[in-house]
Amino acid sequence: MISQPEALEKVLATATHFGSEKIPLLESLNRILAEDIFADRDFPPFHRVTKDGIAVNSQALENNKTSFKIEAVYAAGSPQGILNSLENCVEIMTGAMLPKNCDSVIMYEDIEIKNGIATLQTEVKPRINIHRKGSDRQSGEKVLCKNQRISAKEIGVLATVGTSKVLVKKLPKIAIISTGDELVNVEETPLPHQIRTSNTLSLFAALQKEKITPTLLHIRDEKDIMLQQVENAIKNHDVLLLSGGVSKGKFDYLPEIFEELKVEKIFHRVLQRPGKPLWFGKQQEKNVTVFSFPGNPNSTFVNYHIYFIKWLTKSLELEDLKSEVILNTAVDANSNITRYLLVKTNSENGEIKAELLNENGSGDLISLANADGVIILPPEKDFEVGDLVEFVSF
Repeated sequence: MISQPEALEKVLATATHFGSEKIPLLESLNRILAEDIFADRDFPPFHRVTKDGIAVNSQALENNKTSFKIEAVYAAGSPQGILNSLENCVEIMTGAMLPKNCDSVIMYEDIEIKNGIATLQTEVKPRINIHRKGSDRQSGEKVLCKNQRISAKEIGVLATVGTSKVLVKKLPKIAIISTGDELVNVEETPLPHQIRTSNTLSLFAALQKEKITPTLLHIRDEKDIMLQQVENAIKNHDVLLLSGGVSKGKFDYLPEIFEELKVEKIFHRVLQRPGKPLWFGKQQEKNVTVFSFPGNPNSTFVNYHIYFIKWLTKSLELEDLKSEVILNTAVDANSNITRYLLVKTNSENGEIKAELLNENGSGDLISLANADGVIILPPEKDFEVGDLVEFVSF
C-alpha cells in the first residue's frame, strides 16, 4: 500500500495530451484554448461616441461658444460623418463614429434644442465622452491566452475578433464502467438484495460539466464477459473510469483482467479513507489510462475529484488552483491514513469556514449530496478549530 501523496504523484505523472481540434464558436464554452488569440484590428476600431448628444469641435468651446446650429444627425452604424463648420454641431448617438472635425461630445442632458439650435445649459469639459480608437487593444495585440478556459466572457472576445472556429484542446474519450450483479437500472424496482445504479450516473453528470460525454457500460460479474467488454472499451477510449470490482471479494475480477489485457498496475490500494482499494494503471500500447474506484458512492465520487480531476487538469495544461478552508471543528490525529471528510462551507467575514458533516460511511449518499466538498487531512496530526486545511470542491 502507498501513501496518498505518492499515489497522486504517480497519477499526475501519466498526464496525457490529446491534441487539438477546431470547433464552432458557440460549442466552445468551457473548453480550453489551444492557441493565443490576437486582435485583428484596433479596439475600438474607431473613435467611438459613448453618449447620446451633440458632437462639436473643442475650439468653439474654448472660445466660450454656447449655441450651435445642428448640421446633421448620425446614428451608430452610419459611415463617418463630418462637421463642415467648426461653429456648428452634429447630433450623434452612442456607438457612432466620431465625425471628422469633432473631438468633444456633449450629452443631451447638458443642452437644450430649439429650432435646430443646441444651447449649453451648463459648463462642459472639452474632449470627453469618446472611447478612443485602439485604447483597449491595438491590432496584433494578444487578447486571450493559450490554456485559458473559455467562459461567456471569452466567447464575446472571440466573436469580436472574428474567430468563428476556435482551436481548443481535445478532450479524452472516456468510458464509465460499473460492475456487479446487485445493480439494476434506475427505472427498475430492485429486489431486496439489489440496488439501483448511481455511481456511474454521478460520474456521467460530473464529466458533462467538463464538456465530456462518456460511454456508459455495465458489466455482470462473469469473468469472460467482463474481459471482452473491458478489452473493447480499451480499444475505443482514452480513459476508463470503473466503479467496483477492485476489492478482495471472490467476484472482484478486475485486477486479474487488467493483467491479462496488459494494463500495467501502477498502484493498488492507498493509505486513505474513503477509497483504500483504489486501483490505477496504464495500457501503454493503446495509451489508455485506467482509474478503478471502489464501489461505494462516496469513495467513487471523492476519489474522482482527488485523482481524476487533477489528472485531467494537468493533461489540459491548466493550473491546479489549490484552496484552503478554516476548520470549524477539531479533528484528532489518525495513524497513517489520509482522510477525506465531507464538509459544508460558509463565508464569515470574508473567510471560508468548513463544518464537518455527520456521515454514515462511504455508502452514505445523502451526506454526499449535502456536502460542498471534502477536506484533506494528512495522517498523524491533530487539527484544531481555526486551522487551515486543503479543500477540494465538488
